[in-house]
Amino acid sequence: MSKTKIQNTYQKALDINLDAEKYGVFAEIGAGQETANCFFRASGSAGTVAKTISAYDMTMSDALYGKANRYVSESRLQAMLKYEYDLLDQRLAPARGSKTTFFSFCNTVRARGYKDQGECHGWLGVRFQLKPQGAPCEIVLHVRLLDETNADQMEALGAVGVNLIYAAFYYRDSLQKFVESLAENIVSGRVEVDMLRFSGQGFRYVDNRLCALQLVQSGLTDAAMFNEDGEVVQAADALYKRPIMLLRGSFNPVLKLHLDMIEQSRAVYSNVLTNEQMDRSMELCEISTNNLLRDGSVDHEDFINRADALQALGKTVLISRSAEFHRIATYLSRYTAEPIAIILSIGLLNELFKEKWSANLPGGILESFGRLFKNRVQLFVYPWHNSQSKELVTASNFKAPEKWQHFYQHLIENERIHAIGVGNPALLSMTGRKTLKLIETGAAGWEEWVPQEALEMVKRQYKRL
Repeated sequence: MSKTKIQNTYQKALDINLDAEKYGVFAEIGAGQETANCFFRASGSAGTVAKTISAYDMTMSDALYGKANRYVSESRLQAMLKYEYDLLDQRLAPARGSKTTFFSFCNTVRARGYKDQGECHGWLGVRFQLKPQGAPCEIVLHVRLLDETNADQMEALGAVGVNLIYAAFYYRDSLQKFVESLAENIVSGRVEVDMLRFSGQGFRYVDNRLCALQLVQSGLTDAAMFNEDGEVVQAADALYKRPIMLLRGSFNPVLKLHLDMIEQSRAVYSNVLTNEQMDRSMELCEISTNNLLRDGSVDHEDFINRADALQALGKTVLISRSAEFHRIATYLSRYTAEPIAIILSIGLLNELFKEKWSANLPGGILESFGRLFKNRVQLFVYPWHNSQSKELVTASNFKAPEKWQHFYQHLIENERIHAIGVGNPALLSMTGRKTLKLIETGAAGWEEWVPQEALEMVKRQYKRL
């Protein structure tokens, strides 16, 4: 079923209340029962609400859903969704299962408490039938609550909950509309949705990597990520207390050069970290949405092909809308206090000294670097071979713009910038742009520059050329 009109929160709740086919349970922990409250206030709630519950006491919660290591977690949400849905189906299916699509909506949230300045976030999900007597599917998301007061966070959470249920029933045929509707009727900057996942037989054709991309495209989050198996993951869980090595690039295509950049950085990083930190470290390959544009719009097929190639190499992929280095550094620092190494080329190092990347900062380039290095961030710079002068340019002999040369030397001396080596100097002669040109012109030999594990994915990526 598809809805096209934009409705406010209570109109959405009323629309569902008046739909006799939909009937469910609401279980909400941590920020009141704000989603259920929206359905009650909209009138006609007897047509939708079978039960509401809020098991705040841990003993009561454990008795219903089992013990949990963390109460605000996806595992706790999954236990809630399953328990409440199964109970609803068991009790009501005999009487009305042939004409009703059952659902359980659940959330577990850490909202602002008394004298509490910690991170406020939560997990929300809906387990529901696509048709009467059908097997249930699930949609799960993670939200960050950015309001300063508990009352405002509760209000925003209620709206997100209604939006999720409404989208699950009426917008599931359009990922873009689904994602953008999650923040409807909420002023920008109040919430961030940084993880969205569809599961179940009814969603077997949904690629959740596109969900991650759409969240970023639609501005609901600055970045989203998925692991080497293509499973979308929540950044706070994946990056918690882990040192990070991040390689920025378009990976168009992924090259042996990229792998050498990571390998050489790993060798230097092992001298910076302890053995225990190195064991916990995480490697990320980051693609900015700017690097996915084709004729002004994002090419989803091209994105999936690049993702497949990186995953074939065992890499976790981060999708961001942060062209500026200081923004991606700030994003990563939100989730870990461990060292962060950003791997880049000489060309990108030179870009950092261009004013266009700090035009919106009052302090200009100096503020940009200040934000970049605010936390435990270091730049690992891969060399470049100047084909004209035949010089190997490294971070050590790189010439910063004249007025920034002393500042650059300060960064080198204080080990904010590290020079890394090159395993095979021949790799420096073939950039992504040069390789892509070979592919576009049908020239032979480009395959030798692509890792064997990713070669079939890259061939598929460029079969349209």
